[in-house]
Amino acid sequence: MAVFGLLAALLGVVGLLAPGALLAVMGFESVPAGRRADGDHTAVFVTASSMAAVNMGIYYVLAALSDWKAFFRWTVPFRLLTCAVFTLAVVSGRAPAGFLGVGLWEGAGALVTAAALRREARTAVAGAQGAVG
Repeated sequence: MAVFGLLAALLGVVGLLAPGALLAVMGFESVPAGRRADGDHTAVFVTASSMAAVNMGIYYVLAALSDWKAFFRWTVPFRLLTCAVFTLAVVSGRAPAGFLGVGLWEGAGALVTAAALRREARTAVAGAQGAVG
């Protein structure tokens, strides 16, 4: 959780400071401001999503520091949903192939989180049974 949070916050800061670099990492063409069509709000979208990533990253780090298991559990289905939506965006042609990495990152993070929660729950049960026996 903390690693994901730090990476999300870091990528959010990159998006705020160097939006073209963030777009390039995700496989989007970065069009210079002078060549953008009237009404192109790409910069606004990148700013908003980057700020959201900074905030989300901080939430994840704080949840990890407080070992907030309920928060960890809540993230699993929503990160899987994000994986599905982002993957479908690539498959349907709404997003470039490079964006698939974002979806896969979310899916992998959800699976790792679910596995860690399951392992911790089993360890806790085994520890409790050992203390009783």
